[in-house]
Amino acid sequence: MFAHDRLASAKQITHAPHGHILTNTAVWSPDGEWLVYDVRSDAAGSMFDGPRIERVHAESGRVEVLYESINGASCGVATYHPTRDEVVFILGPEHPTEDWQYSACHRQGVIVATNEPQEIRNLDARDLMPPFTPGALRGGSHVHVFSGDGKYASFTYEDHILAELEFKSPSPVLRGGARGGAFDRNQRNVGVSLIGKPVSVSRTHPRNHAGEAFSVVVSKTVNSPQPGSDEINRAYEDAWVGTNGYVRSDGSRQTLALAFLGDVVTEAGQTITELFVVDLPDDVTIASSDPLEGTTTRRPAPPAGTVQRRLTHSANRKYPGIQGPRHWPRSSADGSRLAFLMRDDEGRVQLWTISPRGGSQSQITRNSFDIASAFSWHPNGAHVAAIADGSVWVFDTTAGEGRRLNTRVDETSAPRGEACVFSPDGSRIAYVQSVPSDGVTHNQIFIVESDL
Repeated sequence: MFAHDRLASAKQITHAPHGHILTNTAVWSPDGEWLVYDVRSDAAGSMFDGPRIERVHAESGRVEVLYESINGASCGVATYHPTRDEVVFILGPEHPTEDWQYSACHRQGVIVATNEPQEIRNLDARDLMPPFTPGALRGGSHVHVFSGDGKYASFTYEDHILAELEFKSPSPVLRGGARGGAFDRNQRNVGVSLIGKPVSVSRTHPRNHAGEAFSVVVSKTVNSPQPGSDEINRAYEDAWVGTNGYVRSDGSRQTLALAFLGDVVTEAGQTITELFVVDLPDDVTIASSDPLEGTTTRRPAPPAGTVQRRLTHSANRKYPGIQGPRHWPRSSADGSRLAFLMRDDEGRVQLWTISPRGGSQSQITRNSFDIASAFSWHPNGAHVAAIADGSVWVFDTTAGEGRRLNTRVDETSAPRGEACVFSPDGSRIAYVQSVPSDGVTHNQIFIVESDL
């Protein structure tokens, strides 16, 4: 419950005349002193043209460059390790060529230590020549986020081998399961990298490279989902469940799990987005009957013991499916609740939660306005921060009540919807707002006290 509605003063902490893009989570350093960001020029970050990863000191406003890209590459989407002063981010291809430009299939994760700027290490390995290497990817990874213990990093993935095969084949791929059709389509999937298990790769392809983590795809998609089934043709917007997983119904602990969005086809033939969870085995390096590394015609397969489950079934609602601004489902720290956005029967975007074990979903907010952003949980598991109605709000996840934190501004200058992130201790919230200066508008980073 909220004791009062006093508005806090927001503090602008970046001022340089260029873009500042916060990722939707893990942008604070472990000690809460710094914020990491990239400098893509497009306000929404949809144009991947950023040349630098920077961080800004939350109190002094001092800026440090952690990495400046070279050889024609760009970089972006940076997140912090939960306990170490390290940052992981996307690096596009160096020395891009006509057949190897930046794309979803042509990017990778790299790590930089804040005390060793410009010294990057490859997170994921890549192998584009058969026989493919277990633990290496055959395409591009994106939005890397460390697990609560820092031993893993999650990412979304697209496959260069299958994208090329699909591009070169004029014939349609028939409907079917994982084995259906002449070959698997390239589809967005979710994966994890086990850090500290290096993967070496032969230099049989100029874009091959080694990595310091063993990377696997953990979601399962099909070429064309059966209507009315739990099959999906896209897995994306992943998030770790809890800082140490969640407690199963039998009282045991599932220590590794990811929530994600998946696109299903309803019995009526409509594609909608639902919430899924994938429980991971303790050892992600062990293959099932299908190879982790995939084949020349099939996707990389999830490890043995991986269990994918659908949590929401919203086809019969007035406004079916996960809806609203682009967002990632987010877990409370104890893993007991997953938050996501859907429309209520009046068409307004509201906050909902559900247990990772399944069951019914609960509507948390009943606002007269839409929630307009990605969001984050307070460490106490009792509040969520989001942008709504032109300002930053904190919502009580039990009572559903909300409190506006800063003065409302009109839509043209309202806080942007890409990020609204609590600091590690929950005392502050970072977000981005477009600020005009000398006739030019740039994204700038702001902080507001949460007063929690």
